[in-house]
Amino acid sequence: MDYAEERILQPDFAEKYRLFQEGIRNESLRRYVGRTLEINFKYIADAGREFLDKHPDADMKDLLSHFDSLSRDARHLVAPEGQPGRYKLIRGRAEVVLWLERALHERVDIEDSEEAARRVAALPETWALLADDPDGQMILRAAQLQQRADRLGDLRRVVEDRKAAELDLQRVLQGQHWIFGGRFIGEAAHRRLVQGDEIDLPLIRGDGSLHVVELKRAMSMRGPLVKRYRGAWVPTAAVHDAVGQAVNYLVGLDEDRQRIFEDLGIETRRASAIVLIGHPALQPDVPEREINEALRTFNTHVNRVEVITYKELLDNAERSLGSSEVRSRRADAGSE
Repeated sequence: MDYAEERILQPDFAEKYRLFQEGIRNESLRRYVGRTLEINFKYIADAGREFLDKHPDADMKDLLSHFDSLSRDARHLVAPEGQPGRYKLIRGRAEVVLWLERALHERVDIEDSEEAARRVAALPETWALLADDPDGQMILRAAQLQQRADRLGDLRRVVEDRKAAELDLQRVLQGQHWIFGGRFIGEAAHRRLVQGDEIDLPLIRGDGSLHVVELKRAMSMRGPLVKRYRGAWVPTAAVHDAVGQAVNYLVGLDEDRQRIFEDLGIETRRASAIVLIGHPALQPDVPEREINEALRTFNTHVNRVEVITYKELLDNAERSLGSSEVRSRRADAGSE
């Protein structure tokens, strides 16, 4: 939960919650931290000697003040175009950025110029300042929520389009791995990991393992999602066929896992899959709760593959944005 909600980072997660506690610990992180500290302390020593050579009358307070100034300027390190592999720490850069922050907050008047406001907001310094400030982080978070709500609205329109094909759904879902929950950190760059198979959306979990997303039609699906059989609702052949396709993908990934890991660094031995298919509105005579329950019951008996409808995915994603954002979006849609 801590990792999914971004309270701890991936290296901490991997180190604290190792699958085999008696196994060999990852020493690369310890060496990396140690080497970084070694370089930092050496730089501090060299910078201190250089400062004292130029200011022989300086006392300890002057020296510490000099280091504080260096630390503030360090975040604005630059890489000159004509000197590849070299970097410059420009003294006084932090003071210039602070002046820019105050100027933007207190001294810039923008009247009837939306384009000018956009240019100011697009400055890298502006984004850096927002990221460093607690109030600025709140603004960035609000912007992220708004952007995700907009993308969710785009996806819902495509899902509810009775003419939308699988390719349309794939296009609107690409780059939106957050919709599938906090377990995923991004998408794999390669979709064709096994010869003859092309994955619709290859997601990557925090532990580096693969999660296959198999996309089927939503409102344009031909036929029902569930059928009545011996007094209960059960998935139709279309659902079983989609699960069979996902299982075949996983079999191919298992058989070729060594090459995939060596070539691409993707762990497919623990790969799982999700099948997105259909919409409850396809069967208005069947309660949505019954459809979801039939699929959940089916999922408990299928290993490594989960089946959900597009509507359930969207509803889960809306809940992740927060109830107030959901209510606001629905109110806006109702007023339209």
